[in-house]
Amino acid sequence: MSLSPVIPGAESFFHPGNSTGILICHGFNGTPQSVEYLGSQFAEKGYTVYAPRLKGHGSAASDLKVCSYQDWIQNLEDAYCVLQQTCSRVYILGQSMGGALAIDLASKTNCDGVITVNAALKVPQYEQYRKVQSPLFVPDGSPDIKDPSAKEITYPEVPLNSVKQLLSLMDQTSENVKKTTCPLLLFYSVEDHVVPAECSFYLYDQAASPEKELIALKQSYHVASLDYDKEHIIKNTLRFIEEHSRKEMAS
Repeated sequence: MSLSPVIPGAESFFHPGNSTGILICHGFNGTPQSVEYLGSQFAEKGYTVYAPRLKGHGSAASDLKVCSYQDWIQNLEDAYCVLQQTCSRVYILGQSMGGALAIDLASKTNCDGVITVNAALKVPQYEQYRKVQSPLFVPDGSPDIKDPSAKEITYPEVPLNSVKQLLSLMDQTSENVKKTTCPLLLFYSVEDHVVPAECSFYLYDQAASPEKELIALKQSYHVASLDYDKEHIIKNTLRFIEEHSRKEMAS
C-alpha cells in the first residue's frame, strides 16, 4: 500500500541551534503543525528543536490504520537519537499522546527532563471501543481548542485499530511512569474535554522523579499548544530547562 502525500504544513520540522535539544512530540491525530509555534519560540532562544511527524499522521487516515503504537515509540526514539548526535542535553516535550510517548521514552533513557501538556493516559470517549470490531472508522470531531481563531490539522475520523493502539500505549505508559526519574514539568488544562486532568495528577503522584512540578492552564482546552495559554507554556518550559541545565552544569 502506497502512503498518501503529507498534508502541507504537517511536515516534521528541525531547527539547528545550541547543544541543548528539545524534542517535541505531537498528539494522536495531530501533526507537528500543532506544536510548531512552541518549537519556533524555543528555536529563537537558541535551542536545537526537532518535532517529528509520527507515522500515519498528517497524510490520510488510511495510512494511520496500518500503524502500531510501537511505530510511534520507535519514531520518537529515532528522533531522540538524532538530537543526541549534536546535543549534550535533551529535553522531551509531549502533548496529549505525545506526553505518553515522552514518559515512555524517559523511562528507558537518560533524558534531562520531560515536559507534558495534557498528557494522555486515559481518553474516556475512546474507552467504548476497547472490545468492539466496528465501526472501522471513528468520528473524531473538531479539535478541542478554546481560541476560535486557532486551527489544527487533523483527520475528521480515525481508524478503530488506531484508537485501540492508543489505548494500549496509554495502558503501557501508566505502568512505565513508575520508572521515570528525570525532572518533570506537567501542564494540565483545567477544562479539557478530551483528557481528564487526573492523568497529569497520576503522573505527578506515580513518577519516581524527585523534581516535579504541576502547572494549571486556566484559559485553554485540550490542544493547549495552539490555545490562549501557549505563551504561558513557553515561558515556564524555558524556565524549567534553564533551571535544570544550570543545576547539571553546577553538579
